[in-house]
Amino acid sequence: MPHGHAAAAGHSFLRPWPGYQRCVETWDALRARRNVRVFSSRPLPADYVDQILEAGRRSPSARNWQPWDFIVVTGPERLAELSLVSPGAGYVAGAAAAIALIAATPDGERARDRTHYDLGQATMSIMVAAADLGIGSGHAGVADQLRARKVLGFPEDRFCPYLIALGYPAGRPLSPIVRPDRHPFEDVVHREHW
Repeated sequence: MPHGHAAAAGHSFLRPWPGYQRCVETWDALRARRNVRVFSSRPLPADYVDQILEAGRRSPSARNWQPWDFIVVTGPERLAELSLVSPGAGYVAGAAAAIALIAATPDGERARDRTHYDLGQATMSIMVAAADLGIGSGHAGVADQLRARKVLGFPEDRFCPYLIALGYPAGRPLSPIVRPDRHPFEDVVHREHW
């Protein structure tokens, strides 16, 4: 059995699926994704969480650097503790799960920029993959690194810049947004020059 097939056997999301061209609904996931900060009590299937993490792992990275590690938190007490790492992270306490993005502390401005750019790409991959499964997400910055380290146990030479809360939306389910609250297309798209 080829190596790829052996690896795929352990995770259903890695196996090819019948008619995948009809199943990949990236455009719908992009149009449906919105920040969700109020979640239902419905738990997330473990294989969905793994699929979302796999999307983060496969994200583009400068020079294939992949500066990330992911810590998944699902316990209500831990989620409540994690919600205290930043004033804007309170909603993490009500999530079904949270993913903490962990990276090596960057040495210099260029490394810092590359780290945050790559983590931004991983964040978006995670959020789109979640939306594709009907799972809502919300991202928060982490202000209190000491508290985050205490809750998550990551090494001293690492930091946690971002959290992504996940769960099924408490209100309306995700569906493509017809009129997004965004600047008009014509105002932000320039062709050939400004």
